[in-house]
Amino acid sequence: MSAKTQVLLEGLAFGEGPRWRDGRLWFSDMHHHVVMTVDEQGATETIVEVPNQPSGLGWLPDGRLLVVSMTDRRLLRLDPQGLVEVADLSPFATWHCNDMLVDEAGRAYVGNFGSEIHGEHGDLVPAKLCRVDPDGSVTVAADDLRFPNGTVLTPDGRTLILGETFGARLTAFDRDPETGDLSNRRLWAQLSGAVPDGICLDAEGGIWVASPIGHQVLRVREGGEVTDTIAIETEAFACMLGGADGRTLFVCTAATSDPEACRKEPTGRIETVRVAAPGAGLP
Repeated sequence: MSAKTQVLLEGLAFGEGPRWRDGRLWFSDMHHHVVMTVDEQGATETIVEVPNQPSGLGWLPDGRLLVVSMTDRRLLRLDPQGLVEVADLSPFATWHCNDMLVDEAGRAYVGNFGSEIHGEHGDLVPAKLCRVDPDGSVTVAADDLRFPNGTVLTPDGRTLILGETFGARLTAFDRDPETGDLSNRRLWAQLSGAVPDGICLDAEGGIWVASPIGHQVLRVREGGEVTDTIAIETEAFACMLGGADGRTLFVCTAATSDPEACRKEPTGRIETVRVAAPGAGLP
């Protein structure tokens, strides 16, 4: 597949965490510190301001929004009166928190950078994937990960797959749907010339991978076969399948992820392209 994206929305600082829900794409404009929505006609709404940078998004079974607050390493919930803390992840996250998957029971799997990724920094630090249960308790679901980032859950709830950005790979776990526990860690796909940031799953078992390097979005099958490549003018940081029939791939793009550069010259966009297989599983 070789297709060209269309620009749905521009002027963002940095789009992240796209999720399709209730006829709209929800996403974080991370460096403008807001959670927003956009519909297929380009109409936008600002949902909430998150002072310490929003990233991953998800919902509890009762419909309340969960949002990762990055720099203070907290998981927040949007109640009618405003944002409230669900869990403090700072004892577990060695650097900023980032993407998140929320399962059907309201358990949130939250990754973090491991170590600083902009400016001067030392050796990369392996990171933990945390699971936050609805009561706010925090468990380390998996450790020794090289920047756990985008995450998907298969429709049966039994396989969780995440991107290890600095490992250039997709890593899979068996998951107990009753407890949320992960086991049987294994390589799902090793990437070449690409690194996984945000990812999403389709109904045929393929995973769309937004790769900041290579200016592309890839569709990957288990084992590493790349079936489709979509070229991006700048850099691709996250993707989500949605739209009325689930076959629109929404891609968050920007010229850079550097916070100061993003705020100084907002190049962030939401771009779209039509694909063959609809979205499946979570998020």
